[in-house]
Amino acid sequence: MSEEIRIKKKYPKKGDDGYKIVSVRMRDELIERLDLLSAQSNRSRNELINILLEAAVEIVKIDD
Repeated sequence: MSEEIRIKKKYPKKGDDGYKIVSVRMRDELIERLDLLSAQSNRSRNELINILLEAAVEIVKIDD
């Protein structure tokens, strides 16, 4: 029999990879600073924002 059965690999749907897309409003000045840090660190803006947010969440304290 010369026919083939082809099955495509299953890739996770968007959102199934443990990440969610969020939209955030930022001042132009902050984006410029992030873009400068991004260029200096050779990381994408998205990657840099995630690194900074993870670090901030670990050190934040809530006052009553």
